[in-house]
Parts: sequence; structure tokens; C-alpha cells
Amino acid sequence: MRKIVALVLTLAFCLMAVAAMAGGIAKEDIKMGVILLHDENSTYDLNFMNGAREAVAALGLEESQLQFYRNQPESSACAETALDAVDEGCNIVFFDSYGHQFYTDDVVAANPGVQFVHATGDLAHLKEFPNLANAFATIYEGRYLAGIAAGMKLNEMKEAGKLKADVPLMGYVGAYTYAEVVSGYTSFYLGAKSVCPDVLMKVQFTGSWYDEKEEKAAAEALIAAGCDLISQHADSMGAPTACENAGVPNVCYNISTKNACPDTYLVYSRINWEPYFEYLINQVIAGEPVDKDWVGTMENNSVIVTDLNEAVAAKGTQEAIDNAKAELQAGKRHVFDTAAEGFITVGGAPVAEDWAPADDAYKADSDKVVYDGYFHESEFRSAPYFSIQIDGIELLNTKL
Repeated sequence: MRKIVALVLTLAFCLMAVAAMAGGIAKEDIKMGVILLHDENSTYDLNFMNGAREAVAALGLEESQLQFYRNQPESSACAETALDAVDEGCNIVFFDSYGHQFYTDDVVAANPGVQFVHATGDLAHLKEFPNLANAFATIYEGRYLAGIAAGMKLNEMKEAGKLKADVPLMGYVGAYTYAEVVSGYTSFYLGAKSVCPDVLMKVQFTGSWYDEKEEKAAAEALIAAGCDLISQHADSMGAPTACENAGVPNVCYNISTKNACPDTYLVYSRINWEPYFEYLINQVIAGEPVDKDWVGTMENNSVIVTDLNEAVAAKGTQEAIDNAKAELQAGKRHVFDTAAEGFITVGGAPVAEDWAPADDAYKADSDKVVYDGYFHESEFRSAPYFSIQIDGIELLNTKL
């Protein structure tokens, strides 16, 4: 009986939501609230802010139709802020951090006429809320291409006798041990390995998305451990500053540090959120459903690798990136290639087709994510689910 009642209530909610949004919203009545984990000082949050502003401008909306809510923690406080946004007239509420998704179900349920989105989230397709969606992009492809730039640089350093040891060694500053971070550092490593086969990598976690002191200390520890090049999945200038101080090449995320770190900055990758914000706003205006798991790609300009520093990069780097990008787009190359002998191994063995993430929320119609010679990342949900610890990468800690 309880199941029947729950089903009836769920159906009633869905019908309410469809009715509330079916007619669409006039362009001049659109208002989007963007709930940010930090503020402009975080390169991650700034990237979202820039994307939202660009979309609003491209669609001819007024600046007043976009509202930012800064420094909202991954706690019940973000839900209170979402209620404030709705009270202030927002009919789109967008959260930019993974942890926000655990606190907002009641707000989503109570406001069926408002479209809610959790960027990087992984639960929307498992819930019964028609006004809730997730969005991400194939940034693992961008990190792979940035890794090629790193591998080319390491080859150049090796030829010049400038490595700290016999084998090229990269360092990576990671925030958490989430699949999103694992997918990111692994794809970066594989990009480097595709052109520099003997490269190894160490990963140092900080336990925070944004902590300049910790990120700088992590980069310094990696440099002290013998790393020849550093990259990051963290949101401050901590790691790039440490690299510039030590004269160690650095690959950035979300923003170029060429001006601040001219002697060490190499290249950067980022998700361009402008195409998604345009799509989201247009869907709400039209009264059309928003994709539960939207995935941005290189084809729609959502994944960007740019601003190569020719003064630091090895000769031929841009050509190598361009060639690899073309092969990725044509399906002739795959980031997580499990068929190429020795490219991805765990304990010396290849990854079997029956491997599956511990988190099964990725599932769609298939129980497999490894088939046709590669791991199918971001095809069964938008958020990454690659969480394999492969050979060649050493985790120095697992601080959360």
C-alpha cells in the first residue's frame, strides 16, 4: 500500500512539474541563480561565472537576469540559499559543486516550476524529479591533450639532460579521491604516456577544492620528491606559484597563468560552460525538458585546450595536440584505451571487460563500461565514473 501511495505521489509531482513548465517562460522573465562553492578568487568558480555571463550576453538577456550566490558550502546552507533564489524570482537554479546535490531534494520537490541543475552531480537520473538535471563535459579528453603537451616537454627535458632522474616523473595536485579527480589525473597521465612511454606520476591530495596554502604545499612536496612537471585538479594559484618559484613546468586547469608564471606555464584545459548555459536557458524558455545528463564535448566547444606557451613548450607540441584531437573526434583514438598492449594495466594485467565501478549509479542499459577496446567514460551519465588505479601512478596520500 505504501508503495502505491508513493507511486501516486510521484506521478502527481511529475504532472505538476510538467504542467508548471510546459508552457515555457518568456525570455524577459527568465532569471537564473548560480550557486557557487567559492567566488571569483577560485578559478573553478570564476570559470562558471564567465560562462554564465557569456551565455546571458549571447542570448540578449539583461545582466539583472543573472544572479550569483557566492561562497555557498556543501551543506544545508546551500539549500537555504536556493530557497532565497526562488523567492527572488529565479526560475533556473544552478549549483556548481558536486557536494551541493546531497542537500537540495526538498527544495527541488517544493518548486516544480523551477529548473534545478547540479553541475558535476551524478544522482539526477536516479531520482523522480523532472525538474532536476546534471551536467558535465568530456574534460578527460582535454586533460589528455594537455598531457600530450606535458609528455612532449618531458621528452625535450630528457634529451637535454634536465630530468631529475633517469625516468620522467610528473606530479599532480588533486583535491579529493572522487572518480572525477581520478578520471582527470589518469587521462592527463595517459596523454603524457602516449608520447612519453616511460613517464611515471605521483599524486598528492589536499582534501579541499580550494586551499591555496595546501595546494602550494602539495606542489612543493611533489617537486621535492623529484617531479619534473606538475599539473593539478585544484582551484587556486598555489601550485602554479610553487612551480614558478622552483622553475618547474606547470599545466593548469580552468585558467591560463601565462602572465603570472611566464617561465613555467605550459598550457591549460577547461570546461567551457557557455554552451550549456545557452542550452539550459533556451530549453526553459521553450518549455522543453532539460537533459538529465548533459555532456559537453570538444565538438560543441565545451572542452577547451588552449593558450600554449610557445616559450616553454617543446617544438611540435601544438601539432601533436591538434593531431590527437582530430583522432579523438573521429573515434580513431580513445583516452582510456584498454586494447593497446601495456597502455593501461592494473598489477601488470589489462583491464577486463567485466570491470565495473564500485559506484553503480553510472548504469544505463548496459552492465559493461569496458568494451570495444576502451573504457566508455561519461556515456552512461555525465559525471565521470572512471576510478581505476592504474599502473604508473602512485598515490602519496588519500586525504579526503
